[in-house]
Amino acid sequence: MNKVVVGLSGGVDSSVAAAILHNQGYEVVGVTLWLMKGKGQCCSEGMVDAAYICEQLAIPHHIVDSRDLFQTNIVDYLVTGYEAGITPLPCSQCNKAVKFGPMVHYSQKELGIDKIATGHYARITYDADSDRSQLRRAVDLSKDQSYFLYDLTQDLLAATIFPLGEQTKTETRRIAAEFNLKTAEKPESQDLCLIEKHGSMKGFLDQYITPQDGDIVDQNGKILGKHTGIHHYTIGQRKGLGIAAAEPLYVVGLDAVRNRVIVGDRTSSHQTECTVQRVNWVSIPEPTNPIRAEVQLRYRSQPVAVSVIPLENSRVKLVFDEPQFCITPGQAAVWYNGDILLGGGILEKQN
Repeated sequence: MNKVVVGLSGGVDSSVAAAILHNQGYEVVGVTLWLMKGKGQCCSEGMVDAAYICEQLAIPHHIVDSRDLFQTNIVDYLVTGYEAGITPLPCSQCNKAVKFGPMVHYSQKELGIDKIATGHYARITYDADSDRSQLRRAVDLSKDQSYFLYDLTQDLLAATIFPLGEQTKTETRRIAAEFNLKTAEKPESQDLCLIEKHGSMKGFLDQYITPQDGDIVDQNGKILGKHTGIHHYTIGQRKGLGIAAAEPLYVVGLDAVRNRVIVGDRTSSHQTECTVQRVNWVSIPEPTNPIRAEVQLRYRSQPVAVSVIPLENSRVKLVFDEPQFCITPGQAAVWYNGDILLGGGILEKQN
């Protein structure tokens, strides 16, 4: 019998992933990562619901204490980034460093099981010509989560199953109801687990960063107003600036050294190119020449045409066919060929 470890967060998606594989005849073992204390699907409430699902399916359930790993790779990573004037994307970092990598290691070393599965909406196929696993968008594009998975390596993809990749969220809810799963009607988490605990990103960050008042300036250095800490702002932000102006102003820069928030009009907020660091090539080997692709600069943004130019030290330059609005350092740039995720990395802060 095939064995698989399913990562259970206590939400409906991971519950249905476990139920589908169990129904297909897999010997399923549930594993829940204990990431942090407090409210939220990743925390105590989620662990209770995950345990209940395992009881419903009559499968074993293991809880792995990952709190130190989460603190180092996510909490400290976020705090350091915001202090430096960037807006880190914790989910992609968490997937590789806290969830997939450690879960594969635990499954193989502690349980003797080679495969893991999660409730992510994405697909994995195998390309014989390149001998590579290919990461693809989910069938339900409104729920596609491949953007957050760009940092997964070939080893991790080869060990992973995404049971929900070929179905819609509506089908997931229907299957949960059919199996009478406790989580069938559980609402989706709308925020990061950190935000759920602290109420907002500002509330979370203020636990770790002492707010320091500073100036809001235009691109010529003229003081337009005051701020309560650069970590309260992000590139592209328009609301909450507290500045009266003839035209809308946006945050276009965060100067950590001078403790300044820099604002400008929409025209000055566009860029024709940018650089990306910590690049992971996923579905294709790293190219030596420029390639054409469609890049996604935010989770909910539409892909746009781009030339991807390889640089040294796991970096690339992105040159857009059309200027892009408020590119945010610390977020992920992920490029595709159709539904195939080619690679991705972290947007660099421009000097």
